[in-house]
Amino acid sequence: MKGNVSRAASAGRNRHMASVNGVPVHGDSPAELRLAAVRELLLQRAAQMQLLKDDTDIDEAIERLLDLEARTPEPTEAECRRYYDTHRDDFRSGDLVAARHILFALTPGTPVEALRRKAEETLAEVRANPERFEVLAQQLSNCPSGQQGGNLGQVTRGECVPEFDHALFESNYTGLLPRLVNTRYGFHIVAVDRRIAGRQLPFPAVKARIAERLALQVRAKALAQYVRILAGQAQIEGVDLEGAETPLVQ
Repeated sequence: MKGNVSRAASAGRNRHMASVNGVPVHGDSPAELRLAAVRELLLQRAAQMQLLKDDTDIDEAIERLLDLEARTPEPTEAECRRYYDTHRDDFRSGDLVAARHILFALTPGTPVEALRRKAEETLAEVRANPERFEVLAQQLSNCPSGQQGGNLGQVTRGECVPEFDHALFESNYTGLLPRLVNTRYGFHIVAVDRRIAGRQLPFPAVKARIAERLALQVRAKALAQYVRILAGQAQIEGVDLEGAETPLVQ
């Protein structure tokens, strides 16, 4: 029992605390604390607006509040068309690349600079002797594809993590990429063997998707600004809601 009490006390000490107009809020992490503070701030405003009745769901009251005080216009067709014209590569179907890679995985405790140097040295060796790619992938790659000489097969746009996807599809370059590709997984030596062009999706086919994307962007900015305004009018201690994006829209 003593151990349980000690663990409970420790957990209590680790909780983050703040207050919104004198009302205490708690969270197990700074992010959770901010979310709790934003929720309390909106809840208090909903009560001021008499949106919170005895039988009213709290989330429903907050949504009604935001609809009243943070409503955003729907994007126009001209705005959607402008977005389409400046992001045409986002609306292609079927782009493929045949690619290979050698992964130097970044794991907890790995000395990053030493790993980077090893990857750079291997890249230099492959550039000097391209035929060594397969053997070096088998010997050094931390990806299961190393057993197939680093072969990833045909990769479609959006299939990989964004930073790797960007390296594959940002240009029409074919061959060994001249620089390492850095991702959340580590350092990659990448070769693009072939590109198969897809087709451009017409504007009418993606208009609804674009409208939804733009609406979310505008709403996120509006909600963040609304929370900052409310926070500037409130007495808040233990958490900063004026200088950061609201977690409701992240």
